[in-house]
Parts: sequence; structure tokens; C-alpha cells
Amino acid sequence: MTGTPLLQLSDIRRSFDSGGEPLEVLKGIDLTIHAGEMIAIVGASGSGKSTLMNIIGCLDKPSKGQYLVGGKDVATMSPDELAHLRREYFGFIFQRYHLLGDLTAAENVAIPAIYAGVPHDKRITRAKELLTRIGLGERVDYRPNQLSGGQQQRVSISRALMNGGEVILADEPTGALDSVSGKEVMKILRELNDDGHTIIIVTHDMNVANNAKRIIEIKDGNIIADRKTERASEEQDRLPERKRERANPIDRLRESFKMATRAIVGHKMRSFLTMLGIIIGIASVVLVVALGNGMQKSVLAEISAMGTNVLDIYPGAPGQRNPWRVRTLKVADANVIAQQSFVKGVTPGVQRGGVTVKYGNLSAEGSVRGVGEEYFDVVGLKLSSGSLFGKKEVDTYATGAIVDQNTLKNLFPNDTARSVLGRTIIINNMPATIIGVAEDNNTAFNNANNVTVWLPYTTVMNRLLGQTHISYITVRLDDSIPSTAAENIVSNILEQRHGTIDFTIMNSDSIRQTMENVTNSMKYLISAIAVISLIVGGIGVMNIMLVSVTERTQEIGVRMAIGARSSDILQQFLIEAALICLIGGVIGVLLALGVGMLLPKISDKIVLSFSLFSMIGAFITATAIGIIFGYMPAKNAAKLDPVAALSRE
Repeated sequence: MTGTPLLQLSDIRRSFDSGGEPLEVLKGIDLTIHAGEMIAIVGASGSGKSTLMNIIGCLDKPSKGQYLVGGKDVATMSPDELAHLRREYFGFIFQRYHLLGDLTAAENVAIPAIYAGVPHDKRITRAKELLTRIGLGERVDYRPNQLSGGQQQRVSISRALMNGGEVILADEPTGALDSVSGKEVMKILRELNDDGHTIIIVTHDMNVANNAKRIIEIKDGNIIADRKTERASEEQDRLPERKRERANPIDRLRESFKMATRAIVGHKMRSFLTMLGIIIGIASVVLVVALGNGMQKSVLAEISAMGTNVLDIYPGAPGQRNPWRVRTLKVADANVIAQQSFVKGVTPGVQRGGVTVKYGNLSAEGSVRGVGEEYFDVVGLKLSSGSLFGKKEVDTYATGAIVDQNTLKNLFPNDTARSVLGRTIIINNMPATIIGVAEDNNTAFNNANNVTVWLPYTTVMNRLLGQTHISYITVRLDDSIPSTAAENIVSNILEQRHGTIDFTIMNSDSIRQTMENVTNSMKYLISAIAVISLIVGGIGVMNIMLVSVTERTQEIGVRMAIGARSSDILQQFLIEAALICLIGGVIGVLLALGVGMLLPKISDKIVLSFSLFSMIGAFITATAIGIIFGYMPAKNAAKLDPVAALSRE
């Protein structure tokens, strides 16, 4: 035979660590294999024949020596170049078949073509043709557990031929078969050899070895015999050139996605437990953000109910002790402020708490508020029944009163708002006639039990309290002017009138901003706590994915043996982790929405406001967690040694 040998091994040695001491399994193997040969490597268990086959198939590397494939030194090849060799030129037939249980026969056969970049339709067509050729045309859609041992081995042979299989490596191909199936498999291998395929069989059975054209006997890591059989004939000495399909990254990504989906669906309980932490974490984040938004909107709505763009002026300098002792705030101050162009309305106010309001034999504790005719417009308070008092009532010290819903509940438990109009109540010792009932304003700033009665401020000052000073001034500003600028002007007016700063101005816009800051801080704090649960969920994903890698070590080994690159394995496991987290994110959001619909029915005090931004953020976060926490398991899977992976049961 002339020309460059197909495979050439020179002084190949392979050692393994055994309890700290090197164990030499191969001891200087010299072997030359030409294209088209059918070789049987025989030997007893432990002789080193399987280790030799792993080195020939580029699943393992020698500790010493040189191995040339088509004249190229394997030692100089990168992991991807070795994967290319296994994918394009070698085909593996395993004793235990190593078919993937989630795939059909045709899909198992087509796997090597996925990593070679062959389009989907083309590879499935070829897979069916190969299965038909070996007599499984009617079982292309069967899964491995629906096939006999002999049929599974035929599928394994078809897989070895998918990308051409110029060199077919068969490890005990009949070891798990009955005699009839074993003979059928050997017949197929002889026919493949007659078609030009180089066949290398590893076996301990001489009956199987006699089917080869050349028998190499190995013992204790050394070749002790190399002889030809009667079937030997001249063959060509070159590695056949094949047109290589150019791998399409999009197609590879699509196939990785499909394989990841199959893995998730095929292990539903494991997948659910993996995503459970993500579901809880995402649901917590979405609910917490919704609760924070709802709380913020509720608080801001209550502030708005008190009056938007409003200034409240109180006696006493900021921070002064006992400001109620200061009595310099007068009605005249309110009148001067009312003359400013940026003011829409002003109302002086006096207030006294701890008063007793009676009707008949019923009484309740509460407060009386003396206000101007513009008060209700200034603060946005509306009536459910009756009418408001006007300037005439203010000027004449009228005793027409507006009562709140608490007054109705405490003093008129069996009456409607309309029916109490015109009735007389006693406030301390002063009678007052109900002319209106305010709408429910039971906010966080009001006591839900105490009653409130509004009267003209002149009436309260002169008939009830006997005082000339007022308790506060409420100013409604024009929306076109910044509240801070208006506050400065009002402050200057009062300082000039009083000669000193003996008052405090509360700006509702400042209160709003403060409350927004407070509620935002609370929302971020609680969200941060919820995010911790997401991180814990991510760690759970990582742990279970690591276990998944361990469980699927053999599958990974098979994929690598038939040509998968490390990047293919990495990509598949990353996609699987990201998908698990993404699905968990979807379920988590749906769970949060479901809980959000239920909570208000349990308590009307719980206000939720779901944010589309938080949901989108949840999906992005879930995917990111899948990628971040799935990277380590995916990297571990990609770094697995194909030989160690295949030997794992």
C-alpha cells in the first residue's frame, strides 16, 4: 500500500492517575490504518482496547506519542477542530446505543448534521433515507423505548453515517444484542466497508473479529499481534475530501432552542421545581411594586383631596414650641393675600377640637371648623346633599352647618343625608342647623370616628369661641405660578405686616414631593427585599442546573462524540436556563395579577397599581438571571471530557 496512511499512531502512551500513582494503560502503540480497511481490535477486558479506540476517535488524547489523521497531527488541533473531525469524518457506534430518549429515530440520526450546519429539511430527509436503507423506514418516528435492541443499534449506525462516516468506530457493537441481531449488525458493517467506509471494531469476541479484514490483538497495553484475514484487499490511502456544510449560527441557535425546550418538557417536575424560586421572586417583585405604586397613588390622592397647589399658613415660626400661643394671625392678613393676582381663593380658618356635638340623646366627640365661603372650592370638598353657605352667611354670623359622614353615622344612624337637612344639632352650647352633608372624606389624615362640623369662621369666632385671631389661612394658587415662588411672596407680605416671621407656611406641593420621596424610598426598599428572593431563586436555578448537568453527563458525552462543539453545549444549557427563568417569569407575573385581583376583595384598604414597566423589567430580570446563574452549569457541561461523560452511567 502506498500514499499517506489515513490514521497513523506512533509510540502512543496513555496514563491515568490511580491513587496518586500513574497507571499506564497504553505502552507505546504503533499502528497504521489505511482508508477502506475493516479492522478489529481485540483483547481481554482491561487490555487497553477501548482507550485506544477513544484516542483514534479523538475523544481522548495520548499522554505521549504522535497521532496523525490524514497526515495532520491531532496534538496541534483546537477543541473545535477536534469536534470538526468527530463530526465530519468519524461515526461512533456504541455498545449501549446512547440514543436520546426524547427524540425520534429520525431526529437521533439527524443530530450530527445539526452541528454540521445542514438545513433542517435536508437532514431529516437524509436521516429517513438512512433508516430506510437499513430496514427501519416504517419506524422513523418511533422513540428509542419503542424499538428493540437490534433496531436501536441500527439507528446508532445510521447516526454514524449521517455526515458521511468515512471512519466508523464500533465499540462492542453486538455486545448488547442477541445472536440474530448481532449477525444483522455485522452484515450491515461489512456492507458499509464494501461501500468504502473504514470500519474499526473494538471487541473481545473473535467471532465478531473474524468479520474484519485485519485483526489487531492487544494485551496489557501492547499490540501482540497484527494479522490480515481472508477478507483483506487493497485499499486507497487517503482521507476522503468532503464538501463541508457551512454552519448557520441562526440554525444552530434554533436547534439549541428546540433541544432546550424538549429537555424542559421531558422533565416537567424538575423544570417546575427549578423555576419555582423564580416564580415566587417575580411574583413578589411585581406585587411589591404594585403595592408601592398603589400606596403612593393613594397617599398623593389624599394630599390632592386636601387641595392641589395650596398654601396653609399657621401661627408660630417654624420649629417654635407651643405655636398655638401665638395669636398674631388675623382675618386682615387673609384679605391682603386675597388681593394678589396669583391667588384663586383664600379662606381664613379657626378650629377647635374636643367639642361635643349632640342631637337628641345622642352625642359624639369631634371638631368644629370655622371657614370662609371659598373654603370648599379651595380644598375641593364636595357635598353629597344640601347646599354651602356663602358670603352673606359669613357676614351675618349664620349658624348654618355642614356636617361630615361621621356625624351622620353617629348622630343619625337611621337617616339619609337628605333627611337630616334642616335638623338642629348642639355644638357645645350653641345650636346649629344642618344645611349640607359633605361627601365621605375618610382619608388617612382624618379620624374615622370623630365627627367634623363646618361653620362660617365668623360664627365660630364670635358665637362659639369669642376670639379675634384665626387658627390658619388656606390659600389656593393659580396653577400657572410655581408654588415655591408664590410661597416666597406670601411670606414677604406677612413678614412686612407682622414685622417678624411668626408664622409657618406649609406648601402642599412640597408635601406631595416629600411623600413621593418617602413612598419611593419605601417602594425601592421593599423591592430590594423582593429582588433578594429573585437572587435566591437564581441560585436555586444554578444548583438544579448543576444537578441536571450531572444527570445528563452521558447525553453531553454523546453529543460531543458526534461532533458538538463546546460552544454548542454551552449554548444549549444557557438557553435552557434562560427559558426556565423566562417561563417562570411569565407564571410569576400571572400569579401576581391573580393575587392582585384577589387582595382587594379581601380588604378594600389594599390598593394595587400594576406597572407595565415592572412586568417588562421582571421578564428582562428573569432572563438575565437565567443567563447569569445558568452560565456556570453550562460552562461545566461544555468543559466535560467526552470520554468521562460517555463512561458515566
